[in-house]
Amino acid sequence: MESQSSSVFCNFASFYFAIKMTNSIKDLFNKILAGKKPENLYRPIEYILMQSGKRLRPQLVSYASRMFGGDEDGALHIAAAFEMLHNFTLIHDDIMDKADVRRGEPTVYRKWNTNIAILSGDALAVMAMQQLHKLRCDPQTIIEISEVFTQTALEICEGQQYDLDFETRDNVSIDDYVEMVRLKTAVMFAGCLKTGGMFAGADTESLAALYDLGIHLGIAFQLADDLLDVYADTEVFGKAVGGDIKDNKKTFVFLKALELSDSGQNKTLKALYSDKEMEENEKFMKVKAIYDSVGVRKASEEAIMNYSKLCYEDLKRINAGDEKKKELVDLVKKLQNREK
Repeated sequence: MESQSSSVFCNFASFYFAIKMTNSIKDLFNKILAGKKPENLYRPIEYILMQSGKRLRPQLVSYASRMFGGDEDGALHIAAAFEMLHNFTLIHDDIMDKADVRRGEPTVYRKWNTNIAILSGDALAVMAMQQLHKLRCDPQTIIEISEVFTQTALEICEGQQYDLDFETRDNVSIDDYVEMVRLKTAVMFAGCLKTGGMFAGADTESLAALYDLGIHLGIAFQLADDLLDVYADTEVFGKAVGGDIKDNKKTFVFLKALELSDSGQNKTLKALYSDKEMEENEKFMKVKAIYDSVGVRKASEEAIMNYSKLCYEDLKRINAGDEKKKELVDLVKKLQNREK
């Protein structure tokens, strides 16, 4: 049984490395962007990269690399590449979703304009790839990491297209939605964990387990995001709630509500999602009332828990000691009680 002092030390170590990674990423971004011109291309990039996001994806790279004895500073370029790719998707997603707020601040296209946001996002994606060229490891490993990275980027685009397609489809199933989430969100988590392990020389079985862990973690993360869009505290969440309802997005919460509702509620819910004239807050409250009545919050929390259980099974397949897995175990636990 783990001693209390050992547990405290592990928690402190995890906190220390998370802070170190955050500071290192920030320093690297400052160095990359220093003196870059034209300003209307690079200032929006600086703006979004320097916001106080969770830096979850760099942490995943770091966790996987350190688990197998990888060099912390060397893996930083992989972490930076994925963080840049992630923020590129946010810039473009906010344009497509017409979102006004991100991380408690105006979105890039709202602060500047749509054309600048598109171009800055494109530049950020290219800059992400440049980071992989700076890796200090054997050329074959760089090629393999780059292949995972580019495949991840392509699948994110596929997932985003499915998400857009769902807006005009009436027959979206929960399985369809989960597959879209796997592509749009979860492959990024999986790519971070796998490439971190690849950089550190992890064995094939562990790399497969790390990838599966990322998929299950990413799906759980998105289902939690869907739930928080309805039930979160706006100040904690960092963006306005109800955006998915406003945009008629067919999220897990919506699809689960259709599954749980009776014929009358089902008809009303679909009618509300078709109404483009109703005042936004009124629409949100009416949809939320149906969600509450059919118990969609509990059903969503159970689905998140089921994916969290799969994460624990994936962790068992990783060929590393329990102490080395602790950061990822803690992350899964944190996700189960996510508030933002």
